[in-house]
Amino acid sequence: MGAPDTDPEAVAEAVLDTVASVAPEVRAGLPGRRRYLDGENPSGEDVLAADVYADDLLESAIGALDGVGTYASEERENAVDTGDGPVSVAVDPLDGSSNLRSNNPMGTVVAVYDGALPAGGRDLVAAGFVLYGPVTSMVAGVGAPEETTIREYLVTEDGEREAVDTLDLPNDPTVYGFGGRVPDWPADFAAYVDEVEDELKLRYGGAMIADVSQVLTYGGVFAYPALESAPNGKLRLQFEGNPVAYVLEGAGGRSSTGDGSILDAPATGLHQRVPVHVGNDDLIERLEAALG
Repeated sequence: MGAPDTDPEAVAEAVLDTVASVAPEVRAGLPGRRRYLDGENPSGEDVLAADVYADDLLESAIGALDGVGTYASEERENAVDTGDGPVSVAVDPLDGSSNLRSNNPMGTVVAVYDGALPAGGRDLVAAGFVLYGPVTSMVAGVGAPEETTIREYLVTEDGEREAVDTLDLPNDPTVYGFGGRVPDWPADFAAYVDEVEDELKLRYGGAMIADVSQVLTYGGVFAYPALESAPNGKLRLQFEGNPVAYVLEGAGGRSSTGDGSILDAPATGLHQRVPVHVGNDDLIERLEAALG
């Protein structure tokens, strides 16, 4: 290897290229890895063989890049030191892997931070996701959160990114999807749901990244809110909350913990959870007012 690249955005582009290059191998390995393994991941969730397979592939490929100093995954208790570079990469290797049994979409989420983990959303220099749907696609941006442009790519069988278009959230929202059990929703969030379900179509498939893709495509709102049994919600700030907020805000929408942008949430731990609400500006503004 040569000297580590010290330009975080250049390293981030290399990370996105690498994630795309690994995506066909991740997808090809899914059919034979639908069984659950013994034990749980650091978030207390059951682990599929496919989760571990995707994590190992991504750690090997991303960790080999010049400029990447740290690799962290939802499947690992601790971050892995991979070199002397300035960039830390946080990955959800297979978001929505429980959908594998029912053969529904899932994805890989990646966040590239300029600094050590845990890091705040304003430290992101790139973020995005691969979606394993009828086609394999990538949605991603590079640059500071306030400056990024979000683009969609098709991922070829050879793992190349082919640009499709820039993404802007439609002004006329159409869909909504909310996680958690309805009896577990706090009363203020339930009241907000009562409002928007009269205006929007329900689209919820059990994989965060697939549901977020619906919002990006059609406009609307996705949330995994605070629950009565889990006041911080379910999703992880480093691996899910920050990268999804980066993408939605970069596409012209908003994100919120219920009290301001997810990107401004203080980072206190690698597997820290945070309520996640993303979508069109008006819908998130109304949600914050309802939770106020």
